[in-house]
Amino acid sequence: MNLPNKITVFRILMIPFFVACMLIKEIPYHEIIAGVIFIIAALSDLVDGKIARRFNLVTNFGKFMDPLADKLLVQSALLCFVANGLLPAWIAIVIMSREFIISGFRLVAADKGIVIAAGYLGKLKTVFQMVMSVMLIFHFSHPVWLATEQIFIWGSLILTIVSLIDYFIKNKDVLKETK
Repeated sequence: MNLPNKITVFRILMIPFFVACMLIKEIPYHEIIAGVIFIIAALSDLVDGKIARRFNLVTNFGKFMDPLADKLLVQSALLCFVANGLLPAWIAIVIMSREFIISGFRLVAADKGIVIAAGYLGKLKTVFQMVMSVMLIFHFSHPVWLATEQIFIWGSLILTIVSLIDYFIKNKDVLKETK
């Protein structure tokens, strides 16, 4: 297993520790620890991708597991935010549903031998979700922080919907039946 894949596996292994720190209030400094774990996991995504591309270490395992690790991290965070009363469940459901829809769409495309790269809006959505997550983990009660949190929550939601629509428009031919 090469270094980028090890980093991806490490990111996945960090998720239960992140969730525990988010949900078990008795852990001293649980929010700080959860925030550090989340930030390290999010940044490791950048690192493993850069290493894989720079040193030509791209593998099928990495192509599959890297985006899965990102989805697991963000979706775990969303569930924790709902459990802690920081995010309405319906917003988490919309964001999570988009990921399931896109994953299914990619499976259909792969079955047809088509590889669909992530688009700009999808990448921007991910950045917004990561920043939103960090803000909700620390969740300071300062008015500016709370207002900025709301901007990132609504920005994440809007980008989730817009990037889904954009994804379908750009790849509508994948859904056409061939005879």
